[in-house]
This record gives sequence, C-alpha cells and structure tokens, in this order.
Amino acid sequence: MEDRKLTVRAVERALDILLCFTKSKELALTEIASLIGLHKSTVHRLMATLEDKGFVVRNSETEKYRLGLKIWELSVHMSQSDDPAARLLPAMESLRDRLGETVSLYLRDGAERIRIQAVQSNQAIRRVAQVGARLPLSVGASSKVLVAFAAPADQEELLNAPDWPESVDRDAYRKQLVDIIQDGYAISMEEREPGAAAVAVPIFDRNGKVAAALSMSGPVTRLSAEKLREYAPILKEAAHEMGMMI
Repeated sequence: MEDRKLTVRAVERALDILLCFTKSKELALTEIASLIGLHKSTVHRLMATLEDKGFVVRNSETEKYRLGLKIWELSVHMSQSDDPAARLLPAMESLRDRLGETVSLYLRDGAERIRIQAVQSNQAIRRVAQVGARLPLSVGASSKVLVAFAAPADQEELLNAPDWPESVDRDAYRKQLVDIIQDGYAISMEEREPGAAAVAVPIFDRNGKVAAALSMSGPVTRLSAEKLREYAPILKEAAHEMGMMI
C-alpha cells in the first residue's frame, strides 16, 4: 500500500511540473522547485525522467527546460469531438474573415480564463493573441462574460475571494454583470492591455450551459465602443451556431 501511495505521489509531482509550463515557456530547475514547493534534488530526478520520455527538453546553454514534442504528439491524437478548440476553428476563421479582426475562444478555469484557440487578424496592425495564455477574471470582455453567465454561487466566490484585485471595485463589477446578462455581450476598452479593445459573447451548449466565451479584439484605433456594439450581434449569431457544434 505504501509503495502505491509513493507511486501516485510521484505522478502528481510530475504533473505539477508539467503544469508549471502553463505560466512560462521556459523554466530553470530552481524556478520549478519553487513553484511546486519541492527540493531541487527531487525535481531534478523527476525532470530527468520527463526528459527521457520526451515530455520536456533541456537547453544545454541556458540550463532551462521547455515542453517536449511528446506533449504535441498527445494533443494531435486528442479526439476533435472532445476538443472545442479544434471543432470550432473553421467557424472562428470564417468570423475572422468577415470582421477582419483577431478572434479568440476562452474557457474558465477556477479564477482564471484560458485562451484555448485564436485566429489572428490578417491586418498589418493587429492584436496577437497567444493560445494557452491564462488571464484574470477581474478584467476584460471575455472575463466578464464568463463570470456574468456563471452560477450565482460561483460569482460570489470569485468576487469575495481574498485575492480579488483592490483596483477593481466589486460593486461596480456586479453592476456590469447585470448589464452584460441583459445585453448578451461585454465590451472592454484598454482594460487589461493598453491600446486593445474587445467584444465578447457567451457560447451556450445544447443544454443551455455556458461552454466558452467568444471574443473579437483589435486596436482601439479601429475599434471604438460604438463599433464593438455594432459587431456584437454578429458575434452572437456566430456563438449560437458554434453552440450547436458542442
């Protein structure tokens, strides 16, 4: 029984190491040890095994690690029926071509949102959206959409969390959520990123549950608040069609 517990613990630690790379593309051994709270020697042994299996690669010059090709091999074999990022990509590309701006897809994960898919604008001046990025739920059009249409208990847990940013007024945020539910979309003007504007809508699955947030973003020089509101019905229509696919 003890051996089984040790084996499970080793697996958990290895997975914790891999999850560290959701926050950074390259990490030193000491950084990984600090992030997961383990001794450097323990992490070194685990990293050696992960490297041997192809899940991480070590840069001999910088002594930093990055994810290996084995991760990519696993993702390639993921069933598209279980992967909204793959299934909705053609519809997102069509929306990008219609509006001319970057289109992104977000899922909520605890107190964060994750960009699981993005289709970049073809314009010379554009907003580049990095897939895999984790962002706070306190700011941004997609964040507010995911919170607005979440269960009331989840909303209160997020808003009452001790790590909620002091710069974001809770009462004002709650009022925004009411408007978002009524309008069916949210807009943001340079809330999280200087020079960027966005409009986002919820994607409901066939059971009426919020599955993701769909957003369109670009530079404020092209996207005024009025222009974002004009695009909102187009995003709603696209989100409705996407919801029928998941």
